[in-house]
Amino acid sequence: MPLIVNMISSPLSASPEEITEKALKILGDRGGQVAEAHLYKTSLDARKQNDIHFVSSVMVRLCDPVKEEELCKGDPRFSYAADSSFKPEKGSEKLRGRIVIAGFGPAGMFCGLALAEQGYRPLIIERGEKVGNRVSRVMSFWSGGRLDTETNVQFGEGGAGTFSDGKLTTRIKDPLCRYVLERMAGFGAPEEILTKAKHHIGTDRLREVVSSLRERIIEMGGEVRTGTRLDDILTENGRVTGVICAGERIEAGAVVLAIGHSARDTFEMLHKKGIFMEPKAFSVGARIEHLQEWVDQSLYGRHKGNPLLPVGEYQLSHRDRSGRAVYTFCMCPGGTVVPAASEEGGIVTNGMSEYARDANNANSALVVSVSPEDFGREPLSGMYFARDLERRAYRLSGSYKACGTTVEGFLKGKPSLDGAIGPSYALGLCETDYDKLFPAFVTDMMRTGLKVFSNKMRCFGFGSAVLSGPETRTSSPVRISRDPERRCSVSCGDIYPCGEGAGYAGGIMSAAVDGLNTALSLMKRFAP
Repeated sequence: MPLIVNMISSPLSASPEEITEKALKILGDRGGQVAEAHLYKTSLDARKQNDIHFVSSVMVRLCDPVKEEELCKGDPRFSYAADSSFKPEKGSEKLRGRIVIAGFGPAGMFCGLALAEQGYRPLIIERGEKVGNRVSRVMSFWSGGRLDTETNVQFGEGGAGTFSDGKLTTRIKDPLCRYVLERMAGFGAPEEILTKAKHHIGTDRLREVVSSLRERIIEMGGEVRTGTRLDDILTENGRVTGVICAGERIEAGAVVLAIGHSARDTFEMLHKKGIFMEPKAFSVGARIEHLQEWVDQSLYGRHKGNPLLPVGEYQLSHRDRSGRAVYTFCMCPGGTVVPAASEEGGIVTNGMSEYARDANNANSALVVSVSPEDFGREPLSGMYFARDLERRAYRLSGSYKACGTTVEGFLKGKPSLDGAIGPSYALGLCETDYDKLFPAFVTDMMRTGLKVFSNKMRCFGFGSAVLSGPETRTSSPVRISRDPERRCSVSCGDIYPCGEGAGYAGGIMSAAVDGLNTALSLMKRFAP
């Protein structure tokens, strides 16, 4: 297995070849004969404005595997490269019907891809439409048209991530992360996602990936039905026998719940059927919008505008003595704030960037953690808490205009949009008092966060920055509890909850990996 030479510092102008040469010098005579060497990953270190540089790692394959093992044991600068391949173990249990995957977001896509390529012929159902139709309907809503409650920013091919920045960063260490990156690059994502530490695809390029991945599943014997919602799961003697979709009964031997965090009617159906779920902590708040040049100036200082530097992005957090957190989430450099409602009479905001990240403004969610202690301990309490915020916002606004104010107006408790930078939210903003929208513990922490973050990044102290809210779909408010070993529901052994909606992931990458691991569990149990 090849090794990784880590922690290689280099100036902004260094080429991949120069970085690779530096790695080989670090190895020196200990490396012996090198069979292959290339740049593996690179990230920007901008913590000190007078010393902005890249930190990279280089993959090296030696002719002598024994030397690789010796180096990785004795020096923290060396580690093994993640193996991106996997060999599934296949079981012998005969399926009594199809494997039905509900949801074609990252978890459902990669679960379906793995199953299809191994001969299982899964049926994937998605309540929203294919990417092309989905984009048309979303754009219609953003132009002032009717909200389609079945096809929108939350529902449709690709899941909620299709209208996002397409970030692939994650905190999980699963070796399947590399597999996901390689497959996405193969389906049309930029090749640079294989080497950049903060990789993103962009909403425009991600749509191409989704379409190509769907075609691969179909090519390998799987089936994808869009515009098809999961209405019911049929059981008999504790075993799944089928599903009801758009009035049609489909025989099923196993059901994968990759439903996403906004499938509220599906959560209610599962709750009524007695599928065990628990309330889960999540976060609420608003989108904060700065000029991108403010962000670049705050991060890079005199280096702002250097073409060798990426568009500036950040991640900030603060926790008070009680343990409640305020933090930035899903930062979209050079992006826009978008209407993301999926239910009539409710306002939801989200952020989106295209691959170029070249819009005037940057935005991120400025959110506060909420838990069952705040909203109740019934399984769906958090879901109803979020829905109430969305509907209250709609009442305050009187339309799908987002609730807005400048940062200065918010901090002073006197909402205003006077002097604000140009907000990007397509349906416009309605001047709103956030103290009438959120509970005090949310607005208090948001104000604390703005003050703390302004000491880390100057732009957070600029009063003309804009808040657009509410942001309520940061993650799932429920967890569909599963057996940690078999990955099936604790209530029914034929139901497999996975991905972000089930409460087991927090982004495109972790959801995709969770879908893959769910597929491996299904293969281990069932014969193709």
